[in-house]
Amino acid sequence: MSRYAADFQGFSDDLGASFQRYGFAVVADHGLDEDVIRRAIDDAKAFFALPEDVKRAYHQPGTGGARGLTPFGVEAAKGAASVDLKEFWHTGRELPEGHPYRRYMRDNLWPTEIPGFRDDVYAMFEALDALGRRILKAIARYLQLDDAFFEDKVQLGNSVLRMLHYPPVPADAPGVRAGAHEDINVITLLLGAEEAGLQLKDADGEWLDIAPPPGALVVNIGDMLQRLTNHVLPSTTHRVVNPAPERRGFARYSTPFFLHFNPDYVIQTLPGTVTAQNPDRYAGKAIMAEDFLTERLREIRLL
Repeated sequence: MSRYAADFQGFSDDLGASFQRYGFAVVADHGLDEDVIRRAIDDAKAFFALPEDVKRAYHQPGTGGARGLTPFGVEAAKGAASVDLKEFWHTGRELPEGHPYRRYMRDNLWPTEIPGFRDDVYAMFEALDALGRRILKAIARYLQLDDAFFEDKVQLGNSVLRMLHYPPVPADAPGVRAGAHEDINVITLLLGAEEAGLQLKDADGEWLDIAPPPGALVVNIGDMLQRLTNHVLPSTTHRVVNPAPERRGFARYSTPFFLHFNPDYVIQTLPGTVTAQNPDRYAGKAIMAEDFLTERLREIRLL
């Protein structure tokens, strides 16, 4: 990101080329405040350490895990036989009373047991939301769109910050920490994950380890952007495998930020991505972002 101001075109070209090749990129020098990140992650760790019955009070069944806690063993990858070995907390956008998007976005929950949780976690939401919009400007440049193309399409997006906890894994665990899947959203910004395990499936079917340097950000394309770009930017299958035997006793924490379109944005193929070699895969199949999200949440057992 240190090149963002000095050589925006070069930054955009390199970022876009990584996305087009892998669906993923690793971004250093992202400029996020380390204290904001540390406080939010410390708060999340404190929450996950609470007794199970206390945590469960913040679970809202039947809401797609939109806010609050999704307990261990609920979410599964699309088509997977086993559930993922994880639990997570979702924080979304705060909207004023009477805002029309409140019909799509639930109110946040805030655990009273952790002082500062609300301020710390929402500060991280806002920081990642702003950074995501900056990265989208570079993606717009790469796609030869106006730099501000995405701005009014995501400024009130139904985005969520997920605080993830993968507990220690027993030797006879029935599944994996996160089964092979693609993300639903526009782009995902991932921080944390001191413990290894994240892998992407390359175009030739080989699984590649993603091992970012400390403090770097992993960014990947989601299904909504793949659809919008007619697969020019691919939403790559990825997973979190179980640790090596000597690391089974260690928990894993990570904080993906799922950046979404505004709920009523209609996803339809960008004309510039349609060519004779890449015909429109979604001709006549425009879909509202909220409808696409709902459809996918059903597939992963959150609705």
